[in-house]
Amino acid sequence: MKYLSDIEIAQQTKMKPIVEIAESIGLKEDDYSLFGKYKAKLNAHELNRMSDQPDGKLILVTAITPTPAGEGKTTTSIGLADGLKKIGKNTMLALREPSLGPVFGIKGGAAGGGYAQVVPMEDINLHFTGDFHAIGAANNLIAAMLDNHIHHGNELQIDPRQITWKRAVDMNDRQLRHIVDGLQGRTNGVPREDGFDITVASEVMAVFCLSSSLTELKEKLGRMIVAYNFEGQPVTVKDLKADGAAAALLKEAIHPNLVQTLEHTPAIVHGGPFANIAHGCNSLLATKLSMKYADYTVTEAGFGADLGAEKFVDIKCRLGGIKPDAVVLVATIRALKMHGGVSKKELGSENVQTVIDGLPNLLKHLDTVQNVYKLPCVVAINQFPLDTEKELEAVVEACRERGVAVEVSQVWEKGGDGAVDLAHHVVQLTEQPNDFTFTYEDTDSIEEKLNQVVQKVYGGRSAKLTGAARRQMKELERLGFSDLPICMAKTQYSLSDNAQKLGAPTDFDVTIRNLSVSAGAGFIVALTGKIMTMPGLPKVPAAEQIDVNEAGEITGLF
Repeated sequence: MKYLSDIEIAQQTKMKPIVEIAESIGLKEDDYSLFGKYKAKLNAHELNRMSDQPDGKLILVTAITPTPAGEGKTTTSIGLADGLKKIGKNTMLALREPSLGPVFGIKGGAAGGGYAQVVPMEDINLHFTGDFHAIGAANNLIAAMLDNHIHHGNELQIDPRQITWKRAVDMNDRQLRHIVDGLQGRTNGVPREDGFDITVASEVMAVFCLSSSLTELKEKLGRMIVAYNFEGQPVTVKDLKADGAAAALLKEAIHPNLVQTLEHTPAIVHGGPFANIAHGCNSLLATKLSMKYADYTVTEAGFGADLGAEKFVDIKCRLGGIKPDAVVLVATIRALKMHGGVSKKELGSENVQTVIDGLPNLLKHLDTVQNVYKLPCVVAINQFPLDTEKELEAVVEACRERGVAVEVSQVWEKGGDGAVDLAHHVVQLTEQPNDFTFTYEDTDSIEEKLNQVVQKVYGGRSAKLTGAARRQMKELERLGFSDLPICMAKTQYSLSDNAQKLGAPTDFDVTIRNLSVSAGAGFIVALTGKIMTMPGLPKVPAAEQIDVNEAGEITGLF
């Protein structure tokens, strides 16, 4: 049987005009701005107007540790929202925007798959409404004003050796990780070592996604630290007088984007920091608006429950004053087999034992959700055609022994119809009281916070700081940043900081090699292992398969 590709399914689906989608959630003409026929910008100021309106239920979708076999977290999120709509619930989605880097690289886009997609998928995966370009422009304006300030006399006495601000581009480009600029004479600037981050790793992206208004965004932009002066004191964007201009570049981008699923469920797609090098959640504005417009909001956090979900809890919920009512933990039989030791080439054959061998990874994430975050949870098995009944039963039995329900999700093949049972169960979970808890307290020291994440969430022994990281920690404490939450930059492919350690490793330490503050976003970034803030393209980039014809029809996009 030949299956249609994601883009073929999306292109064969008849979308509703976005005006109809907006009307379905009670919006009037002045509440949004059209961005073509099938996209709209919501009015961010609506959040203030609806401040007295009660919030709907918030459902967080997370997953086991990702593998090359795929987990389908976004696909499950979209299918679940469609499933909730099918059982009569007033539902919306709040998702991240895709970065062009993964779209043209290896990971792919972030619009779902099969019959559980948000559309127009080509637009969403390629440029969309230009939000990321605006974020990159704001980031690079700050960089330009920083170097310009030094060139014109350096009144702030910025130490060129202590510039922490990098330029940004929304593309995987390893060549730009480390560069030397300002060459060819005095008129071209001050020569120094420099580099680029991918846009989704920029602190501007983090600030953008953690602000609830344009005023708050400007304030947070102003607090961002770009360098230190010769006396070791921080220099901020506000010191450079760049906060107003940077905010001006983002005045349209801050309004969340409204689109729809294949089944016409309203979806807000806005913001998109990476979860392995940033905090991995869509914008706070998008989530809060969705919770006002709908009785049930389905959102997701990047990668596994050790990365995206931890940051959703300890950063987004902490700083945004929200909390989930239920969690869906996504797993696949294929991924569990890989955690059990099977290679990707051998996934097509039934192998119940390797599913069992891979279950410790699922169970560790389940333990984190239930006993660290203390949230009700259901496991969703994203079913693939070659999964067997015995393999599925092995997962069901293991979860049943721990008092956790398992629902088989068939949303890739059936859309919302494939998530009806899951939707019913999720509704029941949201009615249960919960004792939502953060991983650590604000008052814990930086080192205590690092250790609690490693021990409680990763299942490791401790966080080991290098000499350089320990010195940085002392400096952050001196500057008064000890009370900020931690944003761990760690490989997504393992619970540890070693991507080769699959399953649920134990007796490991996590090496913290660098600590820096994102003072605008309001968290401390801890770099572990070999994690980088500018990814590279693979040997065979996905871009090689993407094409467009004279009519503007795109092919090869998943």
